[in-house]
Amino acid sequence: MSKKKKSQPKPTSPGKPAKKKKGKDPPSGKTIAENRKARHNYELLEKLECGLVLHGSEVKSLRNGKLSLGEAYVRFHRGELWLVNADISEYRQANLWNHDPKRMRKLLVNKRELERLGEKATAGGLTIIPLRAYFTARGIVKIMVAVARGKKTHDKRQNLKTQEARRQIDRQMKAGNRR
Repeated sequence: MSKKKKSQPKPTSPGKPAKKKKGKDPPSGKTIAENRKARHNYELLEKLECGLVLHGSEVKSLRNGKLSLGEAYVRFHRGELWLVNADISEYRQANLWNHDPKRMRKLLVNKRELERLGEKATAGGLTIIPLRAYFTARGIVKIMVAVARGKKTHDKRQNLKTQEARRQIDRQMKAGNRR
């Protein structure tokens, strides 16, 4: 006579985080490169996360942090998005199988997002620029791109004035709190 044990539900591990909704939180992970001048030179209208098609030596180079987005931009070519002028330095140990540092790299985007970006990019005065490249938690390289409008010089000056005014107000508030 054997006793039957009732099946009990398996306990969930306390270390597992709850699933997050996609697109709500800013991307986390190891930042490879950031286009710092983009926020100064452009008014960012809409951001989008894209995948990137890479060769093996490029991934190795990115793990070493060898990426420059300073002169890079995104272009529509034959119905696809391409990252142009992003400089991924050669990986020294790859020797013969190395990549071209300035080659065009295909961006991976959902079809609906691609059409929406295409409509916005063809509108007058708008461009698509890369903001940040990073590794996800799974080790996949992603690029954050933005639809942007170029700022004029007087816009840049106005932004600097408002930032300086904010800083002075913050300093005075801190000085007032100390007394």
